[in-house]
Amino acid sequence: MKQTVLVAGLGLIGGSLAINLKQTTDHHLIGFDVNQKTLDYCTMNGIIDEQATDFKEAVVKADFCIIGAPVSKAVELVQQLKEVVFEKPIIISDVSSVKTPIMESAREITSDLVTFIGGHPMAGSHKKGITAAKGHLFENAIYILSPIKPCPPEHVEALKQLLIGTKSNFLLLEPEEHDEMTSVISHFPHLIASSLVHQAKHWQKKHPYIPQLAAGGFRDITRIASSNPAMWKDIFFQNKVGMSRLLSDWIEEMTSLKQLLDNEDKETMYHYLEQAREYRDGLDSNKKGAILSFYDLYVDIFDQPGALLKVIEVLAKKEISINNIEILEIREGITGVLRLSFKDKNDQLVSNRVLIEKGYETMIED
Repeated sequence: MKQTVLVAGLGLIGGSLAINLKQTTDHHLIGFDVNQKTLDYCTMNGIIDEQATDFKEAVVKADFCIIGAPVSKAVELVQQLKEVVFEKPIIISDVSSVKTPIMESAREITSDLVTFIGGHPMAGSHKKGITAAKGHLFENAIYILSPIKPCPPEHVEALKQLLIGTKSNFLLLEPEEHDEMTSVISHFPHLIASSLVHQAKHWQKKHPYIPQLAAGGFRDITRIASSNPAMWKDIFFQNKVGMSRLLSDWIEEMTSLKQLLDNEDKETMYHYLEQAREYRDGLDSNKKGAILSFYDLYVDIFDQPGALLKVIEVLAKKEISINNIEILEIREGITGVLRLSFKDKNDQLVSNRVLIEKGYETMIED
């Protein structure tokens, strides 16, 4: 049955959901955004069927509403819902990476026609805005749902069915446990990555060649520092209690590590690193975790035109699907390292065998 879906906020996440819904459903899509250029872009590219510049007027037309605005703006939109007189049932969700302030506002909505189910698709990009939106952005991503209780199971199922085209893996969590866990594995690492970049910038005053040497591990661990600063500032302050607590934990942890170095406690340091390695490797094998389980294969390639394409063609002819491709390091005139990620062990092993037969040097980490 054709229904009406309002996507309020057409940035990277909201825009990607709108594109996906347009590609995978025949619903009527209304787009709301405070930026008229964004609305015009969406209309011109067939992402939405109808523009809206008044949120409260648009939401009463909808059967579903997905709020895709940043956390603080999403809270403001949820607060507006308290003033709306609904005439038909509606399921409302959001995409915010901090759930507690959203859910606190949503609990104040008194209309019996409204079902609010908090949402958080754990996917993103270092780019921002509607021009960076992609319909496949959420494929294989964890999509967290936090229904306000009591919530009929069929309403949760209805939202899942609406979003089934995203090919996400849905997980139900309480808002508080969601915020604690995402603080640890998403929000706080971003803050640490930014601090590492600032540290490198500081040391560059003494060592000007630091930018030329900042490859490999440094680029990997600081990649997320390239994300949208306005969005992350909003996230940090919406979740400031959790972030402050984690910073205290981090300072204590770093103090302990400094003591190990100062006291030359090599045995304890070894066990510390070993335990970290074992736990990190275990995250990759946890099928239910937010860190997806991938099987990596490392391939040496030469710095020459078409080198990457040749590797992909070899695997494509065997109909092997690659989940992710990353160039770890390549230097002019010599070899580099290509990391290929596969969804299962069999694809990894078959790819390894095929590439070796083609003369490539490969490696699988144990």
